Amino acid sequence: MPTISGLTLDRRSFLVGSTSLAAALSLPRESAGAIAPPKEFTLSAAPGRVPLVGPPYPETDVWSYDGSVPGPEIRVRQGERLRIAVNNRLSQGTTIHWHGVRVPNAMDGVPHLTQEPIRAGDNFVYEFDVPDAGTYWYHPHHHSAEQVGRGLSGALIVEETEPLQVDRDLVWVLGDWRLARDASIVGDFGNRMEATMAGRIGNTVTINGRVPNTIRVRSGERLRLRLINAAPARIFGLEFAGHRPLIVALDGQPIEPHEPPGGRVVLGPAMRADLVLDMTREPGATTAVIDSFYRDRAYRLVDFAYTDEPRLRDHPLDAPSRMRANTMPEPDLDNAERHIATLEGGMSGRGIMGMGGMMGMGGMGWSINGVSAIGHNMRPMLSLARGRSYILSVRNETAWHHPVHLHGHSFRVIARNGKPTRYREWLDTVLVPPREQADIAFVADNPGDWMFHCHILDHQDGGMMAVIRVA
Repeated sequence: MPTISGLTLDRRSFLVGSTSLAAALSLPRESAGAIAPPKEFTLSAAPGRVPLVGPPYPETDVWSYDGSVPGPEIRVRQGERLRIAVNNRLSQGTTIHWHGVRVPNAMDGVPHLTQEPIRAGDNFVYEFDVPDAGTYWYHPHHHSAEQVGRGLSGALIVEETEPLQVDRDLVWVLGDWRLARDASIVGDFGNRMEATMAGRIGNTVTINGRVPNTIRVRSGERLRLRLINAAPARIFGLEFAGHRPLIVALDGQPIEPHEPPGGRVVLGPAMRADLVLDMTREPGATTAVIDSFYRDRAYRLVDFAYTDEPRLRDHPLDAPSRMRANTMPEPDLDNAERHIATLEGGMSGRGIMGMGGMMGMGGMGWSINGVSAIGHNMRPMLSLARGRSYILSVRNETAWHHPVHLHGHSFRVIARNGKPTRYREWLDTVLVPPREQADIAFVADNPGDWMFHCHILDHQDGGMMAVIRVA
């Protein structure tokens, strides 16, 4: 996957976005690396053509960053400062949200809430520090179901100061597409019936923008595999036949290394997992990676194809140690204020769909605490005091899964269905199954109005979105 090289912005590109930087530039620069010059990049959002499926199929018309799907991988070190000039060459407005990175509110990329959309033909400059190491990604937050569905997304990797000992660091950006027989994107975005169920799930899955066949590996090597679910709606449940992956980070945040429950790595849209994978099979072997999340619809995603080279080492490396924690403040659970966020609506769900016809409440299909959002700029669902600890119980009263994302913060998942979690994992997007509950805890330390929404993008567009204010 292509990686952006650092670029020096010309005077015009910098001045175009200088007004948008005023709030961010006035913030205190606390990290040790902040005294260094920013790492400067450019991204151009524009129509393009890419070989998603490969011969004999034609290339697919997409929307892309810098002509590639996914967009260029941005890779920096923890504590560095980023300055990214975004050029909009689409026919409609756009923004970029830096998913999982705890940015200043003005840099969060939410249209009409933290910034105005970048109009067609205009530029905008994002600038922020990256306080935490980990696996993150970027995508639009304006008309996001269609813009992400047409290809706009990319990986943002923040390297640790003390990285894991591995032989290769691989990034898999998992994409999901609805393609016609000629490999063109089917343009049925916003289907109302579909949006009230699981969302727009496609018929073609890609790894790093290509329908995969094999991934070449060497016997005895250790991989760090960074998984990013960039699909608008598809949930993945990956099984690695013949291997025992260890999860070492979730949503970019270190966790006690452990095998996934049942051997399956489950990722809702926007979620990430870092795996350590020892390639233990013999030279010449072939093993499959299976996506089995949807019942009776399992398929082979890709094969690991072992080369005929001799084993890299005779004995596996020692088990990985837990990586150094990031910089989130620890919530004070004993003195935390509690709130509830109830997810309602959807086909066969209690709430909107049962209260007044097919779509109910202004034609939208989903709600949080009885309110169905229209647009991003809305009255806050909660107003939180800066620096105070909170516990938010996310109750899913629907018949569908919801990956729920809180902007500007990471949170600990402290309980599920009333039972304490084993790892108390830090996340920024929590997958809540039907009729279940997840309790999340965090310190409201990042001021501003922050989106809180389902990351199945049809659900977000259908009203499952709210604002949480921190002041």
